[in-house]
Amino acid sequence: MTEAAELPPAPEQAREVFGDRFADAVRYAELLAEAGVKRGLIGPREVPRLWERHLLNCAVLSEVVPEGVTVCDVGSGAGLPGIPLALVREDLKITLLEPLLRRTNFLTEVVELLGLDHVTVVRGRAEEVMGKLPPVHVVTARAVAPLDRLATWGIPLLRPYGEMLALKGDTAEEELKSAATALSKLGAVETSVLHVGDGVVDPLSTVVRVEVGESPGGVRFAAKRAKAARTGRARRRR
Repeated sequence: MTEAAELPPAPEQAREVFGDRFADAVRYAELLAEAGVKRGLIGPREVPRLWERHLLNCAVLSEVVPEGVTVCDVGSGAGLPGIPLALVREDLKITLLEPLLRRTNFLTEVVELLGLDHVTVVRGRAEEVMGKLPPVHVVTARAVAPLDRLATWGIPLLRPYGEMLALKGDTAEEELKSAATALSKLGAVETSVLHVGDGVVDPLSTVVRVEVGESPGGVRFAAKRAKAARTGRARRRR
């Protein structure tokens, strides 16, 4: 049986990034290294690089999230990037969307333990909750799926003129090119690749930004959204 890897001390950059929430960030890192590994939410080999590769890599996403908006973190898993983003940005209203029960249980425990009153945990798949959750300004995701597939889940959750921010790796440019047609059909009007975290993470975190127009998800999802809205109004009248 292999011995559990030890969580390294938080780097100095973490104190600067998380500020008053630094102690909570440390507790979250400890939870990932302990319960997260035991429950199979992260691999034990990730523990030595939790700070640089995971917490800080996700926290710097805050650089490109507008102030005071609603956010849905699709396929949140162990809470990445949603929890680090919530620790850095208390001005946001964040929904952690995750289909697996063992993960939503963990997320609920973390949210309660850290007192993240601006965070809600929802169990479900993106395609199941469309019309049930209010459309959001921003959808975030990390290592969930290839961009074209991720877009079919995330973009329909956006409100008009919202944006999807996906943390990606070295293949971001290639993924964006290959997904161009699919993104256009889903109502994307502008796309870009951003690099964030200067002075905090090395290499910089890569973010694919997909901005939508007045019809997130395109014509196909407009009909679904309208049907879901009618169903919701009918239920409220009962």
